[in-house]
Amino acid sequence: MSAFLNLVVGFLLSPPKRDERGLSQSTENALLLAGAVAVAGIVVFAVTTFVTSQMGKLK
Repeated sequence: MSAFLNLVVGFLLSPPKRDERGLSQSTENALLLAGAVAVAGIVVFAVTTFVTSQMGKLK
């Protein structure tokens, strides 16, 4: 009976377990977003450079 009482009191007084996955998921999303922005920037830079060089040939 004493062991059961200790178990119940310990369960009631212990802090709830925290879900630590939120931070890693947020970090993963931030890294993916940064990568997508970097790729988009490279594509915009490449297209702008190409179009600018082709416009020089039209003059």
